[in-house]
Amino acid sequence: MRVDVVTLFPEMIASALDFSIMARARDTGAVQFGIHNPRDWTTDRHRIVDDTPYGGGAGMVLKPEPLVVCVEEVTTKTDAAVVFMTPQGAQLTQAHVRRFASLSQMVVLCGHYEGLDERVRQLLVTDEISIGDYVLTGGELPALVLIDAVVRLLRGVLGNETSALEDSFEAGLLEHPHYTRPPVFRGMAVPEELVEGDHAQVRRWRRKMSLARTLERRPDLLARVELDSYDRELLAEILAEE
Repeated sequence: MRVDVVTLFPEMIASALDFSIMARARDTGAVQFGIHNPRDWTTDRHRIVDDTPYGGGAGMVLKPEPLVVCVEEVTTKTDAAVVFMTPQGAQLTQAHVRRFASLSQMVVLCGHYEGLDERVRQLLVTDEISIGDYVLTGGELPALVLIDAVVRLLRGVLGNETSALEDSFEAGLLEHPHYTRPPVFRGMAVPEELVEGDHAQVRRWRRKMSLARTLERRPDLLARVELDSYDRELLAEILAEE
């Protein structure tokens, strides 16, 4: 997969991609990163990328010319998504992440100042994505959140392929709790089902805890997922234990 980021602050993106999963994915060839500053597509000697808004108002707006030419030149795949990070966009979900991870290219457009000229959206943007109902200074941090979520789903990136499949939200539920050694810490013991090592018991415990945690913290998710008779039986146990 190829991931291109269009940003006025390329160093901010580049530094984050040099660590952990992102660096491993790049080094193994699972993903190619491109970082592009729209100032490099300006035609004036001052490399101006913003201007005052029509109609007046505070702040500056990113100009269409350098952004459009930049994105058009770096978009090389026919199935590429051009994603604009904006608090006005759809809230990022694991379903979005899976769809982007299935593409051969994702171009991420980072806004700044008061945003970008509306014509850029109309000409280029395929998806508008938000990471929450709050406003940040620019789109760089949201872009990194999106890139991390997408790249970790690419084949061969994670050491254990089942890790991504068992993540929270991947099956529509929150993930079960995790434990490691020691078996007892400050009087708190690891659940017996995990210590005994019976695989069927472990699977049952994990599914039950996943359902319980979702019911407690995100009951809205249960309304969206299709539960089978086994899940409904476990939910009945959970409710009876409350």
